[in-house]
Amino acid sequence: MTETLADLVACEDALMFVNAAMTSTGQREHYDDAAGQRLSLDFLHAYMRENYREVYAAALALDVNDHNAALIVRSLLVHTAGVPDDRRRAEGALIARRLRLLPAPRVYRLFRELRAARVNNRRTRAIIRDWLAARPDPAFDAVKYRTALKTALRHIGLRPDGELGDFLFCPASRPRYETPILETWRRAHFEKRAVYELPYTVAEGFAARHGIPRAQFLERIEPNLTRLERLRLQESARRLGAGSVAADLATMPLTRLASYVLSLPFADRAARRAELTGALRAAALRAAGRDAGTWGSVSAVLDDSYSSRGSGQKPRRPLAVALASSFLLAALAAPGRYRAHWLSGRADELMAHPSGPTPLGDRVLDALDDAPDRLVLVTDGWDNAPDGLAADVLRVWRTRLDPGGAVQITHLNPVYDAEGYDVRRLAPGVPTAGLRDAENLPSLVELARFAEGRVGLADLRAHLDARVARFLEER
Repeated sequence: MTETLADLVACEDALMFVNAAMTSTGQREHYDDAAGQRLSLDFLHAYMRENYREVYAAALALDVNDHNAALIVRSLLVHTAGVPDDRRRAEGALIARRLRLLPAPRVYRLFRELRAARVNNRRTRAIIRDWLAARPDPAFDAVKYRTALKTALRHIGLRPDGELGDFLFCPASRPRYETPILETWRRAHFEKRAVYELPYTVAEGFAARHGIPRAQFLERIEPNLTRLERLRLQESARRLGAGSVAADLATMPLTRLASYVLSLPFADRAARRAELTGALRAAALRAAGRDAGTWGSVSAVLDDSYSSRGSGQKPRRPLAVALASSFLLAALAAPGRYRAHWLSGRADELMAHPSGPTPLGDRVLDALDDAPDRLVLVTDGWDNAPDGLAADVLRVWRTRLDPGGAVQITHLNPVYDAEGYDVRRLAPGVPTAGLRDAENLPSLVELARFAEGRVGLADLRAHLDARVARFLEER
């Protein structure tokens, strides 16, 4: 079937939105301020909702980041006029499934926004009610997210029975509670020992109220820390002498682990080289899963230029994505068939740091000299040493030297370009996809093929339908 102009435009619009929803979080980037990011992203959400609502909702089944997933859910629930019942039911299933995957604080924030916007239709009340009913430990939520939970319950007109309702709405009405965590919260008001039985974020406030020294508090609250809290706190705890706060790096997600490594001074990285490298490789193998070792020979061009420093809100984020991607590509490639080409020319990845210009063209030539099966470029798309050389190299390669596409080339961009409403592309013949976390790299390489123009809207819709069906089946 021949694709019409409208089909091609729809396909391009859908991919543009997915790229934005995977990369942008509405925060400042190296080249764009936060206001520009938010304005651009808000426009794209409104455009997709009004023109391609079905595709817009289906994006919840893709690897869009949590910020954009919450925006999609909010937008679908706020704007319901003219949506048929069968479409609302399909959207409701996607929303319910995605909410279960979002962090609880973000979901509670979304519920507060819905209350502020006076969105209180039957579908919204049912979605909030079902999400709250599915929470594994309501008493834990009542302690850790007390105000947010009260707001959500008031919005849907519910009050839990028994002591949970009393705890939320009139906590002083009971002299003691039977539920252990509720009773611990009550005792923590006057008993220091009870502070260390609470979740860290709740205990921190009580520690300040009781004047507990920070080092002592971190030492004793250590058993209650979550995995990510340990990672975030272990360096400050070490400086304070609370050495027992140590994260198990072997269990950390790959991109978050790469961010942690890059936050360390060079001396610490060198001293802990074996530990950090081993943890990154283990995380990469977990992320690769069954695809490990199946990609043949792989070469990568990785951006460690000055712009990879990110911004004050997202420090070193692009560089962390590049570092994590390099370890993941090494796991995906056949054993001994991976080569990394950093823009700086450095060979020691563990010492990566943002510096210098962006000589993409030279590094693309180096990577193509490897004659790989796949070439993956992880860069923000700014090519300035000299300007445009990478685009020329890729154009000549695609049109004259490899028109059949023997080398699969994919550009993955971790930075949203607010002015262009998309991630920056390097060359028309090279598929580009937005990349938020390196863990999503394999699925994004698959999605990027739609950006080549060789696969049309019908195939894209079939791909989205398959992703939605798989997403709804997962538990």
